[in-house]
Amino acid sequence: MPTAPGPAAPTHTAGTGTPSTSAGSAGDVALAPTGTPKTVLDHLHAPWSVVLLADSSALIDDRDSGRVIERTRDGATHPVGAVPGVVHSGEGGLLGLAVQSAQSPHYLYAYLTAAKDNRVVRMPLSGAPGHRTLGAPQPLVTGIPKGVFHNGGRLAFGPDGMLYITTGDGTQTSNAQNLKSLGGKILRVTPTGDVPKDNPFPGSPVYSYGHRNPQGLAWDSTGRLWASEFGQDTWDELNIIRPGADYGWPVVEGIAHDHRFVDPVVQWHTDEASPSGIAIVGDTIFMAALRGERLWVIHPSPDGHAVQTKAYYDGEYGRLRLVVAAGRDTLWVVTNNTDGRGSPKPGDDRILQVRIGPVS
Repeated sequence: MPTAPGPAAPTHTAGTGTPSTSAGSAGDVALAPTGTPKTVLDHLHAPWSVVLLADSSALIDDRDSGRVIERTRDGATHPVGAVPGVVHSGEGGLLGLAVQSAQSPHYLYAYLTAAKDNRVVRMPLSGAPGHRTLGAPQPLVTGIPKGVFHNGGRLAFGPDGMLYITTGDGTQTSNAQNLKSLGGKILRVTPTGDVPKDNPFPGSPVYSYGHRNPQGLAWDSTGRLWASEFGQDTWDELNIIRPGADYGWPVVEGIAHDHRFVDPVVQWHTDEASPSGIAIVGDTIFMAALRGERLWVIHPSPDGHAVQTKAYYDGEYGRLRLVVAAGRDTLWVVTNNTDGRGSPKPGDDRILQVRIGPVS
């Protein structure tokens, strides 16, 4: 089990991450990758999101073309359809996917870059495994600022049944502190796109603000929401998200010890991380790193402070876009070497199956 750092002020050590404060012993059983990853699907182009369904099928998107494919239990792939209105430029395109229920996925939710904005839509999802199709999109949230860079794009349904959405500042840094802008935020809406009555700002979908480009969302066993976020030149972040809280961008980056803002739980130099998707199994956090080309494993304590971080597969598979929990003992890790910034290897991009187990 990881142990708490001492009472001295934390200092950064390359490859370990910097906790914002000291903490006690870890909560749940600490987990880590075991064995050698296995390729479950290859020859993908710029994959950005994966949705696992209860029948063992998976839906995978292509950022640049806007297409969605299905991988069935037997490993075969089938076209599902293209999401209308996707306009790819730079980091924009078809980004996050989500379903409200893996058992009854009546709708596929998608975050996409359109001609004038980023937006969230939902589409009827019909058919049996291997024969699924998409219906016409219904816009749920529109007017999210777009840019060549910093589009956010992750979607996830929370334990409360609400849809959470990460948005980037669209390279207009002032968006992040402007509560009238949907950029540089984490948004929270109902499955039909309405504003929940218990949101922190009445009538607004804004749940938290002061973000630069968050792309990872996951909940731990206590219901806490964690989010990963790209920094600019110095610090990438892993945050616990609190309703109505300000995370500081562009005034501060990383741990600032400024009472106006919430500090990240952990920060990394940008060449070690550039984090996108995260997943939580038990209370162990797994974070995919793009520029860092590694899988970060974070073991937090019951009070939420990270007490140990460790990197796996450093440079072995290139850029990692996403990690998905596929059960108590399995992760799917998605590479992202064909997005224009990586160095593709034969067969890239691919989905890797990673077994996990207790840390000895």
